This record gives sequence, structure tokens and C-alpha cells, in this order.
Amino acid sequence: MENASKFYIDGKWVEPASTSTSELIDPATEKVYATVAMGSAEDIDRAVKAARRAFETFSRTTVEERIELLQRIEVAFRKREREISETVTQEVGMPISVSSGFLLDWCKIHTAETIEILRNYAFAEKLGTTTIYKEPIGVVGMITPWNFPIGQIFTKILPALATGCTMVLKPSQLTPLDGIIAAEILHEAGVPAGVFNLVNGDGRDVGEAISKHADIDMVSFTGSTRAGIQIAKSAADTIKRVVNELGGKSANILLDDADFETAVENAVGNCFFLNGQACDAGTRLLVPRARLEEATNIAAKVANGYVSGPPSDPATTLGPVMNASQFFNVQEYIQSGIDQGARLAAGGVGRPDGIEAGYFVKPTIFSDVAPDMRIYREEIFGPVLSISAYEDLNDAARMANDTIYGLAAHITGKDMDKVRKLARELRAGSVYVNSPDLDPKAPFGGYRQSGNGRECGEQGFTEYLEIKAVVGHG
Repeated sequence: MENASKFYIDGKWVEPASTSTSELIDPATEKVYATVAMGSAEDIDRAVKAARRAFETFSRTTVEERIELLQRIEVAFRKREREISETVTQEVGMPISVSSGFLLDWCKIHTAETIEILRNYAFAEKLGTTTIYKEPIGVVGMITPWNFPIGQIFTKILPALATGCTMVLKPSQLTPLDGIIAAEILHEAGVPAGVFNLVNGDGRDVGEAISKHADIDMVSFTGSTRAGIQIAKSAADTIKRVVNELGGKSANILLDDADFETAVENAVGNCFFLNGQACDAGTRLLVPRARLEEATNIAAKVANGYVSGPPSDPATTLGPVMNASQFFNVQEYIQSGIDQGARLAAGGVGRPDGIEAGYFVKPTIFSDVAPDMRIYREEIFGPVLSISAYEDLNDAARMANDTIYGLAAHITGKDMDKVRKLARELRAGSVYVNSPDLDPKAPFGGYRQSGNGRECGEQGFTEYLEIKAVVGHG
């Protein structure tokens, strides 16, 4: 890729301040496929200075001008769709059926939704004798994850642009190429110089520099809870706003009246989505005790039907996990489940049969999982589903809430009165009922150690705004 050795700062592709580089490894083959430049605090400072200068004028653009900009981005994005899906598939091992479908749809749907919000949003309103103005917060530092790379980039840059903010983006050091494509798309769309800046690098150097920089007004981070805690600490000295979307260990509750064949199949699919590396996945399946065996047998059958193989093959339904570290981490969790007495219903340690290379994990189902087991309590981030039994819906709610996290929960059932009551009792930022379609109006974020703030929808839009009260104006 032509711009892999450069950063995008102040509207131009520029040479990095240092000569440090990083090799990218294809998770499906374990082979190096690209080398990218790695940034430093000096590169971040250059990017922040450009963003600060650009904010003076971009923050004053009209709603109509920003709508036109987003529409041009939409057009430029569509020209690069195939390249984006193929790049993400190589970077993260995402099956091509997902990267050419759901991933692209996510970006396009959220672009359209952002335009709609911007077109109708009230940036000023009168309350009594006071006028409330909602103004762009300023320069935003963005740190995005590797599991849903360009999707998360668009989730952050769209509302920032729509509200009149400027930004500095650090994509994950493991998936920087789709970030470079995003920068090229924004450049083609005519984003003014300095409004968007891209610096690749690791969390220790570049991420820390973003968190600490005094001229960054807000940090938007998606990633692990451990990293989110460090970002919040680093940002504290400058009292900047921090929006953290972090880890999860979400429950998926099946009511007794659910169609178990369909519900369990959907539950396995939800857990294995993105090769088991989705932060809001329902990795704890809770079922009525009388139907535990039924659910276990269905889940095992579904898991055994998954096809592991080259993620570029349309027939592949489960690709590799991200890297060697993630692979061995997931293997350790699977072994811990066996050692702690969970019943292994499908999968297990090692690679799938017939696969000799790549970070592939067997699609794994555990049953009879007790609340004190690691596979019940800790985020695994791999294709591993834990099934546990509950006694009644009060017990189900208690089990679902028995976690340090609170990102999401899932419920399947036909009695909507029971479903709605249960949904209100769950301590989670999102509750998905009966496997719904994507709703771009739904805010996304969590309770407790799953983070703070929200992304997507109008609530995510407002994270990028500051409030000014002009009293006596009305």
C-alpha cells in the first residue's frame, strides 16, 4: 500500500518523525504481508497542532456544508468497497462474507443516519430566558480497535465531522491499513486540511500521547477494559472528556417459550460473530434448567457445522482469531473450562482438524458452566460459548447481572410482557430482543466496567458537543 510508510497530517501524506516500523501478520497464514510506519509523541503533536488550527474554521461551517461533506464521503466510500472488504479480511481474518456484507453495510447505514441526525438536530434551543447552544467540543483523539476496524473508525469520525470537530485518529497497530484507506476516502471527499489526521502506532507511545495531550479536548476509545482504565488515568490531568467503549461478558437468556432450534442457532451465531471477537456477544447462554440438555445438543450440532478455513473463501464461516497472543489466550481459557469441570459439548483445545497454520480455534461449546468458572466470568474473545441453567426469570436476571461488565444482554421469548420486564431488570447498555436487525438509532455503550458514554444514534452524536447556556438571551 502506497501510504503505509506515511501519516496523514494537515491534508498531506507526510514522513514520520522516526524510522520505527511494524510488520503485519496475516492471522490465517501467520505470514508477514505488510510493513507500516509507527508514530511517536512528536507525530501526535504535529497532528494535534494541525487539528487545532483547522478547528477555528471548521467549527464555524454550516449544517448544509457538513451534510454535503458527509454525502461526498459516502460516494468516495462506495468506490473502495471491494478493497476495504479484502483488506479487512486479510488484516483481521474476518470471513469475506462478513467484511463484504455486514461491515460495509454498517458504514453506509451509519453515514446515512448521521446525515439524518445532522439535518434535524437542534444546535440551539430556548428554555425560559436562556438559550442553550450545543457547540463542537474541539479536537478529538480517537483510538480504535482491531476486531471491527473501519466500522469503528466510521462510528467515531462521522459524528465528529457532523458536529464540527477536528480529530486525530490512531487505529489499532494490528489493523492500520483500513485506516489508511479511510484517510484516502476523506481526502478524496474534500475534508479540509487538518480536520482529519491519521497517525499509526502503538498504545504505549501514540495512544498515551493522545490521552495526555493538553490540546486534545476529548478521547474516544474502543478496546479492552484494561486499556480504557489507563486512558482515563492518563487523560485525568487535563480534565478532558473520555468516552470508553470497553469489554463485556454478555448474557443471552432464552425464555421457556422460545423456539429453541432457532434461538440456540442464533445464540451460537451471535457468540461466534467476528470469529468470536465481538465485545457485545452473548457468550453466556442462560436457559431453563429443564431444557439444558436440549440447548446443549442443539448448540453442539450448530458449532460442529461451522466451516473453518481461509477467510477469503466465501464458504468459510469461522476465520482465525487475531494473533498468536489471542490464540494462546483462548486455548488457555478452553483448558481452564475443562479443568474446572465444565462439560465440553463441542470443540476443545487445538486447531480444527486439517488446519496446520493460522490462529484458528475450534468452535467450542461448554455446558453445565458454574458461575465461579473463568469461562463464565472473564471475557474470552474467541468462539467459545458457555451454557448455564437458571431456575426462574428472577434467577436469570440475577445470573445475567452477576458480572463486572454491563455492555449488552440478549433475550429471546414470545411472551413480550415477560421479555420487557426482564429487559428492564438487566444492568446493560443494550438489550437485544429476539435477534433484531441493526438499528442505527440505537445508542451503544455500557454500564460499569464496560465503559462510559455512548456511540451511535443521537446519543452518540451529542458526545461530541459541549453545552453553553446564554442566560437572559430569551
